[in-house]
Amino acid sequence: MSQKIDQIVEELKTLTLLEASELVKKIEETFGVDASASVGGGMVMAVAPVAEEVEEQTEFELILNEVPADKKIAILKVVRGLTGLGLKESKELVESAPKQVQSGITKEAAESGKKQIEDAGGKASLK
Repeated sequence: MSQKIDQIVEELKTLTLLEASELVKKIEETFGVDASASVGGGMVMAVAPVAEEVEEQTEFELILNEVPADKKIAILKVVRGLTGLGLKESKELVESAPKQVQSGITKEAAESGKKQIEDAGGKASLK
């Protein structure tokens, strides 16, 4: 055995039963295995099939995070253009940052809006 394996085994010998139990659970969760499966009395770890599909996000929210006082008017114009809100509503939205500007939009539209806000001097993010 390699020195690394020997070192791990020595570390495992120092664990309490509770710690060993927690370690087994963590290994099962991390690697998708089942340590309780046995064949012929010996312990065998069976690999569970990983069927989780990562669903790609299709709808995004554009969030206005920060508005510097000296850039407020420029950002207000961008927000009005993005949302179609009136002057008063846009002003309230800008002054209450962090605030959602748009939701349920495509990634491209969200990134475009974020770039416009950042070009005007504000800070924005996508969710």
